Amino acid sequence: MKIAIIGATGNVGQVVTREALDRGHEVTALVRDGAKAKNLLGDDVTIVEKDAMALTHDDLAGYEVVVDAFASAKPYQHLDLAARLVSFFREDDSTRLAFVVGASILHNQSGETLLADTLKQYAGQPWLGGMIQQDHEYDFIKWVEDVDWTVITPSTEFVDGPKTSYKLGSNQVIISADGKAEVSFANFAAALLDEIETPKHIRQQFAVVNA
Repeated sequence: MKIAIIGATGNVGQVVTREALDRGHEVTALVRDGAKAKNLLGDDVTIVEKDAMALTHDDLAGYEVVVDAFASAKPYQHLDLAARLVSFFREDDSTRLAFVVGASILHNQSGETLLADTLKQYAGQPWLGGMIQQDHEYDFIKWVEDVDWTVITPSTEFVDGPKTSYKLGSNQVIISADGKAEVSFANFAAALLDEIETPKHIRQQFAVVNA
């Protein structure tokens, strides 16, 4: 499978890239810094140095999956990039988009999103910008009906750790057997690859937690 990974040198992008390579996929890393990517990812991945916001349809044509693991210091770019990717693949059944979105979009036991709960405590804090924009990004993606997409999110914390096993939820915070709402980067990457290797199915969003 031909897979393009936007943001392949980030914490999530790196492990997704390695997992895809380990499974024998043909992987292209789309990154801002090609030298950094080569140092982190080695010679088995094709590296394309280009700003994510400058990507065109031609840059991404021919890939069966495009993974958006993009991270930016400008929070609004998460929504902007999602809109660009969707515009490239309207009514295109040959490419699936996989969006990595933060846990702030998940719902807690009271039915509120984690973002809404956080805003009650920390309204006005500048670090909320990324969470708010990713919430807008997800709201936008949910309206898209003519693109094959998947949204995957941790529940709720990312941690370092090996690939063991994981379990899936939907749009709610889920808990592991040891009572924690966290997932290792490696298990998250495995869940994402397992998802995109399955045949096309209904558009969905799901959370991942260590089993």
